[in-house]
Amino acid sequence: MSGGHGGGGRGGRGRGGGARGGPGARAGGSGRGQATRLKSAKGRGVSSARWLQRQLGDPYVHEARRRGYRSRAAFKLIEIDDKIGILRPGARVVDLGAAPGGWARVAAERCAPGGRVVALDLKEMEPVPGAEVLMGDVREAETMARVRAALGDGADAVLSDMAAPSTGHAQTDHLRVIGLVEAALDFAEEVLAPGGAFVAKVLIGGTEGALLARLKREFAKVRHVKPPASRADSAEMYVVATGFRGADPGPRDPA
Repeated sequence: MSGGHGGGGRGGRGRGGGARGGPGARAGGSGRGQATRLKSAKGRGVSSARWLQRQLGDPYVHEARRRGYRSRAAFKLIEIDDKIGILRPGARVVDLGAAPGGWARVAAERCAPGGRVVALDLKEMEPVPGAEVLMGDVREAETMARVRAALGDGADAVLSDMAAPSTGHAQTDHLRVIGLVEAALDFAEEVLAPGGAFVAKVLIGGTEGALLARLKREFAKVRHVKPPASRADSAEMYVVATGFRGADPGPRDPA
């Protein structure tokens, strides 16, 4: 799902090893954030040289490496959760479009002890400590059944960082992202327990009218968040819906 397809109560400040905040919270955003000059851009295209320059000068990239996260995207979830509080010890979470595993790792840390995290993607991915990794399509009934079996109960949160490759045409990209959010929401409505939360990537301009109205019917509160880890020049933001109103998806697992 990455590159293709891409609540619980409050708490969660410094939970289960998932340290609060991103690198900006450390030492006032020290000199790590200063641009690092490339010694040579010889043999690189202009766009690839710019990308590498940005990576080298990005404090989130450095901090992700320090903490052992697979991508800087982990800090987006950390910052969303620090702001709103959707993850907690013992929570059951599904991460859609999970590869390479940054969000699943954060969820596993913050939902420990006693939580269950299911990481789902269209492609194979490396194991994530504390999470069960599944490969499948979020739109298929077989995938739904496997996720339910792995959860053993209704989910407290469904997370989606799914994204389609950019076409360079803003309206087309917007429609493709909305299609992914709709698929993630279809899935969430089937597995979320009452009171659960839904987080999904959208583009600036917010959530399309009909989809936003649907979210407001299904959840007690809906808001848009652009976490600091989301680059300023990126069109991405996140819709966060809490207080799922739906029926309980099934009996509780006594285990």
